[in-house]
Amino acid sequence: MRMPRFAALASALLLAAGAALFGAGQANAAADFGYVALGDSYSSGVGAGNYDSASGNCKRTTRAYPALWAAAHAPQTFSFAACSGARTGDVMSGQLAPLNAGTDLVSITIGGNDAGFSDVMTTCVLQSEATCVSRVNQAKAYVDSTLPGQLDTVYNAIHSRSPGARVVVLGYPRFYKLNGTCVAGLSEGERKAINGASDHLNAAIAKRAADHGFAFASVAGAFTGHEICSSSPWLHSVNWLNIGESYHPTAAGQSGGYLPAFTGAA
Repeated sequence: MRMPRFAALASALLLAAGAALFGAGQANAAADFGYVALGDSYSSGVGAGNYDSASGNCKRTTRAYPALWAAAHAPQTFSFAACSGARTGDVMSGQLAPLNAGTDLVSITIGGNDAGFSDVMTTCVLQSEATCVSRVNQAKAYVDSTLPGQLDTVYNAIHSRSPGARVVVLGYPRFYKLNGTCVAGLSEGERKAINGASDHLNAAIAKRAADHGFAFASVAGAFTGHEICSSSPWLHSVNWLNIGESYHPTAAGQSGGYLPAFTGAA
């Protein structure tokens, strides 16, 4: 049986109105999207240059993966709180304010400074291989015994403030291409120990992230072939003129390594 012309017209108008309302709802949902970037120097962008003077010692830059992602996806709100040198305690005391119930996406790199990354690298550059390996093992022991609880504290706080957010925890790269092009500097034994420590740290961070229902984005694969001692490094080696940028991603490391890893997990 055919529907009367008036009824058919009314039905069509209702469907059109419903589609318009749904579409508007979708547009508003997209417009209301909020992103907060937390963490340490690997998220603030140390090593990539072009630092925002207003960020002071935090050294945030538009070349860091959080700013690159925000520029590409235009969230309605973007809070860039990551800061060079941050440890888990610094995130707790100074970075959580932008998080709220309306936050949709959070990114974070944290844990390397707690584990003594800077001191490990300084020890390995300036002292013997045996001393370097001993310091690396000390850092790995800290990762096993103490860091998980510190990560739990941060992750619990993020979830408490933004229970509906997707949280992406990013890892750290391996630093050296073994048997690569470097003819001086650290020994192969030291480079291998440092790479092993990075893997150890990443495994611990990934485990804590998973236990909290967060996504873990590894960057180790993206940096393979772009480590220090490779033909196309995306990491600074020791820079005596700007020591703070040593062992941090270049702008290419942020855009070619961290950004794709984050985008794939966001």
